[in-house]
Amino acid sequence: MLSAIGLDEAHESAYRALLAAGAADVPELSRRLALGEYVTERALRGLERHGLAARSPSRPGHWVAAPPGVALGALLTRQRHDLERAELAAALLAEEYRARSAEPAVPDLVEVVTGAAAVARRSAQLRLGASSEVCALVAGKPVDVTDREERAEERSAAPGLDRRVVVERAVLDLPTGVTDLTAALNRGERVRVVDRVPAELVIADRSLAVVPLASRTTEPAAFVVHAGELLDLLSALFDSVWRDALPLRLGAAGGMADDDFTDGAPDQPDAADLEILSLLLAGLTDASVARQLDLGLRTVQRRVKRLMELTGVTTRLQLGWHAYERGWITRDGRA
Repeated sequence: MLSAIGLDEAHESAYRALLAAGAADVPELSRRLALGEYVTERALRGLERHGLAARSPSRPGHWVAAPPGVALGALLTRQRHDLERAELAAALLAEEYRARSAEPAVPDLVEVVTGAAAVARRSAQLRLGASSEVCALVAGKPVDVTDREERAEERSAAPGLDRRVVVERAVLDLPTGVTDLTAALNRGERVRVVDRVPAELVIADRSLAVVPLASRTTEPAAFVVHAGELLDLLSALFDSVWRDALPLRLGAAGGMADDDFTDGAPDQPDAADLEILSLLLAGLTDASVARQLDLGLRTVQRRVKRLMELTGVTTRLQLGWHAYERGWITRDGRA
């Protein structure tokens, strides 16, 4: 039944058995499945790679199942993104074919811009010319975090500009990734995170988009897409990725020393708790969170332990689930 999201029968049986057991070691699960221990352990490792199972931190040698709503939802989202990426590739090829057609009646909906300077110039023009919103999907350095020379001009030209950017998780591991994103959030930009974006793009006012191309040469290139069905498809792609992405909460720990990082209210997480939780749910390790926030590892671990005690859970998978249930982390609103 779950083959559509990449799980074979053995993985599905192991996942169902683990859900029923709550927690089980390899021998116990092997008996439940009537399979050899080697086959059972291999199935568990496969589930672990898919984010559907994890080793229990409180019961050594035992495995626990990830909550279906979160874990299977992530797999479904990934499948949707793969399909959307394929649809985008097909549409881009179709529009490129039409743009190169010799028929004079074919509208010029797509430009091909080549050269690093030309691509950078068109991208800057797109951002500076926007009057209502700029949306971006980013796989590398955040393109919507503009250069210093552009920021003052952007603010004076469009003070109410709505900027939304979705970045890949790998951006958070860049040396200045969290710093850049914190600065973007402080400027009023809205930032969310996904495992990976289906394509890089920047859209201005739903009327113009720049789509960088994976060039086969050393010279950068990009599509400039004008209003039309292809642009509508790109806008729908961004909306879909934005809807499924995880909001970032950053800035609470900036400039704070470990000694200043005190506990929050007794029954609620404080802003710094939510910042750490946001980065953990985005996929960073405790050590990465500590490094990015310039905190001690023990400070981060103490905060996580407090959140687990606050929610009454024993695993971090459960903590993520309860964070959504309690509304600490949400995709709704302007977060």
